Amino acid sequence: MVDTPTAAEFTRLTLERVGEDELTAVGELLAAKSRAFAALLAPDRIGQLTEQQARDLLRSVFSARRRVDPILGVLTLDGFRDEVAELLWGSGDPAVRLERFHRTLSKVGRGAPPTLGFDLGSELLHFTDPERYWLWTRWMWDPDTGKGALPLVVMDEVDLGADGVAESYRRVGVAVAFVTDVGEAAGFTKGGHAPWATDVFLASVYGVYMYTTLRLRMTQEFSKIMPELDELLRRLLGVYKSPLLSEVVP
Repeated sequence: MVDTPTAAEFTRLTLERVGEDELTAVGELLAAKSRAFAALLAPDRIGQLTEQQARDLLRSVFSARRRVDPILGVLTLDGFRDEVAELLWGSGDPAVRLERFHRTLSKVGRGAPPTLGFDLGSELLHFTDPERYWLWTRWMWDPDTGKGALPLVVMDEVDLGADGVAESYRRVGVAVAFVTDVGEAAGFTKGGHAPWATDVFLASVYGVYMYTTLRLRMTQEFSKIMPELDELLRRLLGVYKSPLLSEVVP
């Protein structure tokens, strides 16, 4: 399923811009983010989640950081607690729970992307219980555009598209599992151990892709407004100036 030579080339291009030590540091921040999510969203604590804690959580998710007020304004704090608790700890198929959460977040509107629900929902699942759940963000795979990091490193015959969020989530999970296994065997994933090394690798793929397309489409002066790759990785993965990580980020 994985295009190993292409994946290795993306790693080479990443390491031209970012040192391996920095990739490992990003992986460590993801582990810290996961510990914070797991503590705040534990079954016996989520009912006491404060508004500030909810805001800090949302600001630690790339797709939600600029939409904190609309999300909490539409759902209310109690509604947010209830929806997240059902997503994380409800009964039944987790993929179906994610699809339900996605439909609920569609009520936010106000310029929010149509991918917000599965994007935020998968982050909550993944960082609360990384051993069970994988990440699925729109920069990994956007079913509306067919673009993202995963299509760049899996074989052309891999079909990530599906009818509905639940089945798409399952297909993304299979692809991520193959990237993880092949990446560990071939050595193209950096940033510590799985799953964080896989998250860092896929963010790196998308970051390198962004720089390449911007260089082709825009003037050199305009391209200078883009952050450096190490900062871009932290932004995509929600650990750039995250209020949850103030004690661990230098």
